[in-house]
Amino acid sequence: MTIETASKTLIDPFGRTVDYIRVSVTDRCDFRCVYCMAEEMTFLPKSELLSLEELEQVCRTFMAMGTRKIRLTGGEPLVRRNIMQLIRNLGAEVKAGNLDELTITTNGSQLHKMADQLVDAGVKRLNISIDTLDPQKVS
Repeated sequence: MTIETASKTLIDPFGRTVDYIRVSVTDRCDFRCVYCMAEEMTFLPKSELLSLEELEQVCRTFMAMGTRKIRLTGGEPLVRRNIMQLIRNLGAEVKAGNLDELTITTNGSQLHKMADQLVDAGVKRLNISIDTLDPQKVS
């Protein structure tokens, strides 16, 4: 299915158009916050994760059904190997007008390395989780 050939719009049980999806790109994270990473948590084997190409196809399928906003989440999405390729491809859809917004939920740990690339790719919004009030732990 392509964006041009879509005719089905997603409607929720309350009659609202679904125009926003959250896509978890990994269960891995470089932090161990207690609310997210329980001690007994086990990670999925790589063979059970969708490839970046499959994730992009899922996003494009939802776009074809009216999705205008995509949020990439995890774990920590920026630790996923080659994640910038998916972000660049989805960012191109923002630049082309096919998406209104591409957002990333992150713990911020990788931003010192990736912030410029994210901006260049078309990411305009980040949701940063800060899980402590202790300034020593945040810095």
